[in-house]
Amino acid sequence: MSFFEGNKMTAGYGKGPDIINSCTIKVDQGEIVAILGPNGAGKSTAMKAMLGLLNLKSGSVVIDGVDISKLSPQDRVKKGISFVPQTKNVFAELTVKENLEVGAFLREDNINKVIEEIFDLFPILKVKSSQVVGQLSGGQRQQVALGRALMIKPSILMLDEPTAGVSPIVMDELFQHILRVKETNVGIIMVEQNAKQALSISDRGYVLVTGENKFEGSGDELLNDPEVRRSFLGG
Repeated sequence: MSFFEGNKMTAGYGKGPDIINSCTIKVDQGEIVAILGPNGAGKSTAMKAMLGLLNLKSGSVVIDGVDISKLSPQDRVKKGISFVPQTKNVFAELTVKENLEVGAFLREDNINKVIEEIFDLFPILKVKSSQVVGQLSGGQRQQVALGRALMIKPSILMLDEPTAGVSPIVMDELFQHILRVKETNVGIIMVEQNAKQALSISDRGYVLVTGENKFEGSGDELLNDPEVRRSFLGG
């Protein structure tokens, strides 16, 4: 059993058709797992189902052996699950430090030590700590979003398109930061369009097609699978 699992999840929005069908995603602490697939494959829906942002029609979500399928998103956060959405993931009018403080809303201890740990992970945030986030570059804003999500000391970090809209150089920098987060024993699930680059830093990956698990394996296995390469990696 993995530390965090979405098992055979079937779900959709409202009374519409199912978007994911018997979809399974698993991650251990200190592991990066990529969710890949074409547009409309159900990647973000699978992540939202694990977060409790939509109800499962069947299947289960389990963390550390405990079934949390019926818990609210807020209660899942209390279980150590943190989420960085693709958009609107920072407060642009607040400073870097204020964004981190907002991220610590569940903590009752002294958060300054945690903020210093975030600054160690993302040194530019210490330099820019008093700057308004809306004035930062796209890559720096994503570092703020990551840092804010880490303020609750999560065991699981879920990232929805963390490199969307940034340049290749910034993308590489962000992936290096994600690797550093992994080294703190956080389990990371990321939905990512940059499939080759995502698999190159991932321990394992899942390729979804029409809401179902089509391929899964280690990052290297998927990168070298001829069908995956032909269908999803551009050759």
